[in-house]
Amino acid sequence: MKKKMVIIGIASVIGVVIVIMIILFTTKTTTLALQVETATVKKGNICTVVTATGTIQPIKQVNVGTQVSGVVQKIYADYNSKVKAGQLIAELDKTNLKALVSESKASYFTALNELDYLQKVFNRQESLYKNKVISEADYEESLYKLNNAKGAVEQRESDLQRAETNLGYADIYSPIDGVILTKSVDVGQTVAASFSTPTLFTIAQDLSEMQVEANVDEADIGNVTEGQRVTFTVDAFPGENFSGKVTQVRLNGTVKSNVVTYTVVITAENPKQKLKPGLTATISIYTVELNNTNVVEAAAMDYQPDPAQVSKYNAQTGIPVALSATQNNAAALPATPDNGMMKTVWLLDKAGIHQKQILVGKSDRVNVQVLEGLKEGDKVVTGISMAAATTASGTSDSSSANSPFMPAPPGKKK
Repeated sequence: MKKKMVIIGIASVIGVVIVIMIILFTTKTTTLALQVETATVKKGNICTVVTATGTIQPIKQVNVGTQVSGVVQKIYADYNSKVKAGQLIAELDKTNLKALVSESKASYFTALNELDYLQKVFNRQESLYKNKVISEADYEESLYKLNNAKGAVEQRESDLQRAETNLGYADIYSPIDGVILTKSVDVGQTVAASFSTPTLFTIAQDLSEMQVEANVDEADIGNVTEGQRVTFTVDAFPGENFSGKVTQVRLNGTVKSNVVTYTVVITAENPKQKLKPGLTATISIYTVELNNTNVVEAAAMDYQPDPAQVSKYNAQTGIPVALSATQNNAAALPATPDNGMMKTVWLLDKAGIHQKQILVGKSDRVNVQVLEGLKEGDKVVTGISMAAATTASGTSDSSSANSPFMPAPPGKKK
C-alpha cells in the first residue's frame, strides 16, 4: 500500500515538472515593431466642382409695350403663340388718335395758307420799299410776320408728324421672332402710358437655347471662368442631367443677408424644349478636370514623421540614410501659380524612408496631381506607427522585426 502511494507521489511530481517545462518553453513575449503606412502614386483623375443654384431664362427676352394710351381693341396672339418680327399682335382703339391727326392736318394747312399770304404781302412791301414808297418800319413789320408764319408752319408740321406717329403706335408689332411667354392685357382693357410704358406681352426669342443665371458664393467665384463645363438638374426632370458651359461671370456682386454672391451665366442647348423659363436649376461647375494623370493622396503632402521613428526604421533596413538627405533632381521647373508648387514628401523605397522634393499641380482635396519628382508606383509615407508582435521564449520571429527589403536568414523561407 505504501509502495503504491510512493509511486503515485512520484508520478504527480513528474507531471508538475513537465507542465512547468511546457509553460517555460512556450511562453510568448511581446515586442514592438514599426509599421509604415504609404500612398502609392497612380494614374487617376483630378476634379473640382463648384455648386450653386439658379433660374433658367431665355437668352433674349423682350417686353413689348405701348407708347400711347387707349383701349385695347384687338389681340392677335395668346400665351405660347409663335410670332415673327413685324407681325401685328394687338391694336388699340384709334378713334381719338385719328381725330388728332385730322386736327393736326387742318392746323398745318392753315399755317401753310397763312405763310403763302404773308409771303405775297412781303413781296409787295419789299418792292415798294426798294422804290422808297413805304418806310423801313413797314418793310420790317412785313418781314417779321413772314418769319413768324414760317415758324408756325414748321411747328404745325411737327405736330402732324407726332399725331401720325402716335396713330402708328396703336398697332402693336412683335419686334423679334419668338414665343409669347406672357400676355398682360385683354380686349377692352385701358392702358395708360402717361408715366411709364405698360407691358402688354413678353416674348422670348428662341427657346432652343436657354441660359441659367446662377448665384455663386464669393468663396468659389475665383475658380470660375468662362468656357468651363457645367451640368445641372431641374426638379421637373429628376435624374436627368443637362449640359452647358459658362459664358459670362458678372463683376457686380449681390449682398443678401450678409452673403455676397456673383451671377454666373450658363448657356445650355434645349433642342427638345424641356427646359422652361423660371425652372430652378441645381448646378455643378467643373473648375478643374484632369484625366489619367499621376496622382497621390493629399494626406502625403503635409505629413511630417518623427525623426526618431524614421531613423529606427532605416536602421531596421540595414541601409542607414541621413535624415536630411533630399533628392531634388527631378523638379527642374520653378514653382509658379501656372506650373505648380514645390512640396517635400517622405518617400519609401529600397533606401528606406527619406525626403523627396516634388512639383505638384491641381488638387481636389483628396488627391494631388504630381507633375515632377515621382513616377507611377512610387510609395509616399502617410504614417508610421508601432505594431505589436509576439514571439516564443528562446526563439525569434524575424518576420515581425525585419524590413521587407532585408533578405531572410539562411534556412528560413521568405
